[in-house]
Amino acid sequence: MKRANRLSRSRDFDAVYRQGRSVSSRFLVLYWFGQEEPAEPRFGMSVPRSVGNAVARNKLKRQLRELWRARLERVPTGRDYVLIVRPGVAEAVATNGFEWLGERIDEVLSMTKAAA
Repeated sequence: MKRANRLSRSRDFDAVYRQGRSVSSRFLVLYWFGQEEPAEPRFGMSVPRSVGNAVARNKLKRQLRELWRARLERVPTGRDYVLIVRPGVAEAVATNGFEWLGERIDEVLSMTKAAA
């Protein structure tokens, strides 16, 4: 993912958590917040230890980055997003496949449009 599309600073994550809005599903929570100056959408993720060991978490992060990159054109500009993964996702992806995870991402993204 390009640097312009990544959230990397702690203060950016904090701003999204504190001032942003959120939607959630069984496996994912998505926070979003409008940027001060409209620009390309930026994305950050949080995959807690409760999701699995380091190998499982890193694999899941790679998959999420790939799915996000594929959806960048459809995501509204001028927003920062933080995706939080809930426990059980790694097992569900192993059972249902990579496409299933993409459907879950689309699900929470569609909820942001309805909530906006």
